[in-house]
Amino acid sequence: MRKTILIVLTCLVCASSFAQTIYKEISSERLNSVRKLKIKLPKNYDPAADVKHPVIIVFDADYLFEPVAGQVDFQTYFDDMPSSIIVGVLQGEEREYDSFYDPRTGLPIDSGHRFYEFIADELLPYIDNKYNTSKFKVAVGHDVMGSFINSYLFKSEPIFQAYVCISPDFLGSLKNLVASRLESSKDDVFYYMATSEKDIPFIRENILTADMKLKAVENTNVTYYFDDFEGETHYTLVNGAIARSFDKIFELYNPLREKELEEKVFPYEGTLDNYLIDRYKRIEKLFGITKDISEIELEKVAKVAEQREDFKSISKLGDLANKLFPEILLGTYYLAQSAEKRGKTKKAKKLYESALELNDATNINKDYIASKIEELTLALVDTDDKEEEEEEEEELEDLEEIAEIEKTEEIDNEEK
Repeated sequence: MRKTILIVLTCLVCASSFAQTIYKEISSERLNSVRKLKIKLPKNYDPAADVKHPVIIVFDADYLFEPVAGQVDFQTYFDDMPSSIIVGVLQGEEREYDSFYDPRTGLPIDSGHRFYEFIADELLPYIDNKYNTSKFKVAVGHDVMGSFINSYLFKSEPIFQAYVCISPDFLGSLKNLVASRLESSKDDVFYYMATSEKDIPFIRENILTADMKLKAVENTNVTYYFDDFEGETHYTLVNGAIARSFDKIFELYNPLREKELEEKVFPYEGTLDNYLIDRYKRIEKLFGITKDISEIELEKVAKVAEQREDFKSISKLGDLANKLFPEILLGTYYLAQSAEKRGKTKKAKKLYESALELNDATNINKDYIASKIEELTLALVDTDDKEEEEEEEEELEDLEEIAEIEKTEEIDNEEK
């Protein structure tokens, strides 16, 4: 049944991609000709909105555009990557001229260099001026164009932040130059490369040599991914490579998953509200887009805090939830839960009671809150004296928390 659903969804995605494709022409001074483009805007794209979108430039769009557009639709449907603007460059018979290269270095010269300049100096500025684009740009190329896109690594001011090199036909000494360039990169670069078991032999050999060199690169600014597909050919690896590359490049953008919760959130040193805040700051810095922390992600992180018996983190997550979702009871619930876990029953009961004045959260409703109030009311029968002794201590802690929040807000305002 699931397989059937996926097949139907894939068909719908592909049909949707075809229906929304815009065909345009751009006059190029560099090429002294008119070049044809395929452009696909995100679903519900609004030119008047402030929302920015990454741009994916697809070389060899004659056959590569639809696979890329279909995969982007599929992954954005599940919020695994941001909605993006896809721009395909139709090359056709011009491909040989577009990719003309120096046989010694493998870098573009003559007509190849003019095409290189067309992309950098004409096409990208045109797209940036016409659409709501973010600073994050992805280049996708296959075969000889998979090699060609590496030439943009050598620009002093990077125009692409991610490279998807699908079975690149490395020319000249380019496979050696790429590793050297990435070793010295001072900018964040995502670099993906793929080959396959049945790839063209000499192309595969060069790719495996390049892979060895790239794996030896020691640069924290570079994130390198490599796939060697079993049973696939030079052409059939394309769909798998596109899916894998986007999944890896936009991994940080993905909703929190079990692996990240286990490997990064649980061992995190510090309160877990900071993990979430820092995570979304990195998304904004890398992709140039703003993504909001979701209610579900707050719940996932709060469960990790419970597992750590980290009641301070639960309290901090409560403050964060109240800031993000002031109309619902989630934040107040976490504050009450933190107080309860620390034995501050009276304070917890008051917080639970105040939560009843707010709207239900997705997975926590007022009926559950009412049951907690009843439970704590019974527990308070024999603990009134002890609670009174702790009130002064609680008030002091509350003042310290308020002071810390105010300090954090001052820092945030200074950064803005």
